[in-house]
Amino acid sequence: MKYYLIAGEKSGDLHASNLMKEILVKDPDAEFRFWGGEEMQKVGGTMIHHYADISFMGFLEVAKNLVPIYRYLNECKKDILCWKPDVVILVDFSGFNLKIAKYVKPRGTKVFYYISPKVWAWNQNRAKRIRKVVDRMFVIMHFEKAFYKKFDYDVDYVGNPLFDAIKQFTPSPSFFTDNNINPDKKIIAILPGSRFQEVSAIMNTMLTIIPKYSNEYQFIIAGVENLPANLYDEAKALGVKVIFNQTYDLLTHATSAVVTSGTATLETALFDVPQVVCYRTSTVTYSIVKALIKVKFISLVNLIADKEVVKELIQKDFTTERLEEELEYTLTTKREKILSDYAEMKAKIDTEGTSKKAANLMYKYLTEGVPEQKF
Repeated sequence: MKYYLIAGEKSGDLHASNLMKEILVKDPDAEFRFWGGEEMQKVGGTMIHHYADISFMGFLEVAKNLVPIYRYLNECKKDILCWKPDVVILVDFSGFNLKIAKYVKPRGTKVFYYISPKVWAWNQNRAKRIRKVVDRMFVIMHFEKAFYKKFDYDVDYVGNPLFDAIKQFTPSPSFFTDNNINPDKKIIAILPGSRFQEVSAIMNTMLTIIPKYSNEYQFIIAGVENLPANLYDEAKALGVKVIFNQTYDLLTHATSAVVTSGTATLETALFDVPQVVCYRTSTVTYSIVKALIKVKFISLVNLIADKEVVKELIQKDFTTERLEEELEYTLTTKREKILSDYAEMKAKIDTEGTSKKAANLMYKYLTEGVPEQKF
């Protein structure tokens, strides 16, 4: 069968690639065409665009890039109609993907959604629209099945794919020598994000705390290769090492971390690294989101735990002084409490075989039919 996948960011690329691998187990003749990244490319198929081309963050940023966004949307729609896949599999990235679903579904192509848009966080009535344009939703958060049930939409909970990705990971025995890192000095990891807007808005403030800790700790940044290389110039000028495609190795050895809100916060927690979560966006975007948001936290760690496990420094709270203070807590008085809360959080969501489960269900629905929804 022919599978058309759309992943709009780095984490989506990883999870989509693992899904593709499991689809091939069920359907060895599977053909893939996709918008994604390097991980999906490794599995095989035809990549139309890299996710970096279409990844814009925030209301203001999207508004500034409406022309290229609509150009990509139209290109994607035409490409799907021309290729005639058996199914379009959308991976998170709701702003782009829900528009594709709305276009594709009435034209007779099956639409599956893997990793739900965070409709439970804001504008919850979007769930009603989703059930009209998505044949089947595969959710990864333990509370999402019950959430969608409130809207008479039956979805499949398949578990969290991060557990699969981390369990498949084997630390490099030569991590320190390969990257010329001092093995005798403790590491504080900086994960500034995977999008240009995130790194531009957040990393410089993260770097301001280095003088306070540089004697005892070394700071290492998890860089993203598809971003402009000069984005990390300021860090390098401060003597901060930037490494690429080794985030899990970095977290394996990190003592604490400073992390931009997103999937990386949960990855950091699963590696048992105490962290401070940071986030900053444009004033316009923040004002809109603050008015719409329906949840108490922005980080996945706190959302899953349903309490503050890690400190979130957002907008005006994200300052050098606050970051120094909260990072110090992760190294001292709050460290054991954070690790204890991580253990409780992981017990809630620990799953295995998420990609396999999702692929098996997708193949079953494609060959045997999608269960009918009762509206």
